[in-house]
Amino acid sequence: MKLLAHFFVCLLAWGLLACGSKSTSSVPVTPAPAAPETAVRGAWLTTTDSRVLDSRLGIGAAIANCEALGINTLFVVVWGNGTTNYPSAVMRGVTGTEINPRFAGRDPLREIIELAKPRGIKIFAWFEYGFSSSFSANGGPVLRARPQWAAIGTDNRLVVKNGFDWMNALNPEVQDFMRSLVMEVVRGYDVDGIQGDDRMPAMPVEGGYDTYTTDQYRTENGGQAPPTNFRNPAWIAWRANRLSDFARRLYRDVKTAKPSVIVSSSPSVFPFGRDEYLQDWPQWMRDGSVDLLVPQVYRRDMPNYTATLAANLAQVPANQRNRFVPGVLIKVGAYQPTEQLLGEMISENRRNNLKGEVFFFYEGLSMYSTAFKERWYKGKANFPTF
Repeated sequence: MKLLAHFFVCLLAWGLLACGSKSTSSVPVTPAPAAPETAVRGAWLTTTDSRVLDSRLGIGAAIANCEALGINTLFVVVWGNGTTNYPSAVMRGVTGTEINPRFAGRDPLREIIELAKPRGIKIFAWFEYGFSSSFSANGGPVLRARPQWAAIGTDNRLVVKNGFDWMNALNPEVQDFMRSLVMEVVRGYDVDGIQGDDRMPAMPVEGGYDTYTTDQYRTENGGQAPPTNFRNPAWIAWRANRLSDFARRLYRDVKTAKPSVIVSSSPSVFPFGRDEYLQDWPQWMRDGSVDLLVPQVYRRDMPNYTATLAANLAQVPANQRNRFVPGVLIKVGAYQPTEQLLGEMISENRRNNLKGEVFFFYEGLSMYSTAFKERWYKGKANFPTF
């Protein structure tokens, strides 16, 4: 009898479990929504080959387009070719011109901040020309006003590289000028960040033969003059170290004034940037002088993109990999990568566990609108915390 009773108890328990299992499986389960991705999805907004900043209406249209495409960050040019794209007391004091005449009577930087903030789009002030005073203008308005600021080569002439005229980035007065421009923006505008690029901090390797720099070198090197070979490794290191010092001071100044402002840099890829423009950005990362690094991984085929990305990731300290976001070329002149190639570059970034990228430049986005909406940036992404 005990065995029989035990059998019925087990049978009843099994039936209840089975019924419970059947009823549970018949109730549809709604999966929890996925948390938004955290990523820098950015684009550079230029004044070259772009009319966006020419009107408040154009700015508003660009902001709406970025929101639709999933872009959450814009790097907006504020300094280029010897003028600023906002009213600048610093520039008025140096050249007598407070804003690019193209924007006279307006403040495009303030307008884009006002329109972007409600949409949740971050705005970085991008100092595009950095230590370059002008493009093919014999120094432009800055060096006409301050000829002693010129970068000088072994031929005792103004350094011009790839069409850009250069100031001496090692001269304390020039460094103070650039820091003043940056701090003017940091203190006067509600920007989320500031950014230098392959021209800040930077100077062509051909420079450094002005009186100030050669005197400094002699003082520190037993009276010896700098090597006449501007590619001498020790001479490159001496000059690059001074640019690294500038990066540290600029970072300190920004964070002292507004700790929330992100300090970003978009240098040339390594080691090209060091060897051609004295940019030792791996040292900047080791020093803690940059919050967000966006190296210009501008390549037009996948083998080169993959190799360059890997080589530059190898320079990033393991605990700072989250600060590395590649710059991707999507337009220059008439060139644009095919949708397939751009998709492969984005996929390579994901394969390396890089959640975002910054595109050069905004005007190229329109070619890929459908792919952004349907494949690449389907869901919203929150900007990361640095």
